[in-house]
Amino acid sequence: MDKKQHWENVFATKTEKEVSWYQSYPQTSVEFFTALQLPKAAKIIDVGGGDSYFIDALLDLGYTNLTLLDISGNAIERIKKRLGERALQVAFIESDILDFIPTDKYAFWHDRACFHFLTATNHIEKYADIVDKALAKEGRMFIGAFSDEGPKKCSGLDIKQYNMESLRFVFEKEFQLKGCFTEDHKTPFETIQNFIFCGFKRK
Repeated sequence: MDKKQHWENVFATKTEKEVSWYQSYPQTSVEFFTALQLPKAAKIIDVGGGDSYFIDALLDLGYTNLTLLDISGNAIERIKKRLGERALQVAFIESDILDFIPTDKYAFWHDRACFHFLTATNHIEKYADIVDKALAKEGRMFIGAFSDEGPKKCSGLDIKQYNMESLRFVFEKEFQLKGCFTEDHKTPFETIQNFIFCGFKRK
């Protein structure tokens, strides 16, 4: 099964509460985002967003220029169905992140639990290059990945664990690390996953 087939199958066969990354409200991401006080028309992209509630939260906050990218068409259809008419306010891109060719410049790039699925060095470097092309001059990025105290697999796939220095190293050419912290995520199965979250700003 290739990568796209894997994720289409996940979102076709599991409910939102049957996946480990489920959050009823993405408190950590929202708190980081709102602290930036970006204008309501700022261009924002959620990468590998699946059917998470980050886009819902941004709509609730009054943001109007939103994009969600995910490899799974099934995930996109699920969030569209949940959002109803509000889905018309969001641009949806069905794509592997490594195939994404940005045509806009975004003020904010959000990635919770997508980046860590890239385990090959050339794929990690390509991701960093795509972020560089996608983010505007004053662009900010917030990225969440499994820490070196977190799981080594997710959804049956290998992941790459990170700490502050290893995340800094990936993006240091174009971006300044503004801070990191770790946080335990409690899954719907009552297990704990330790994440590291880092904020970056274009140099």
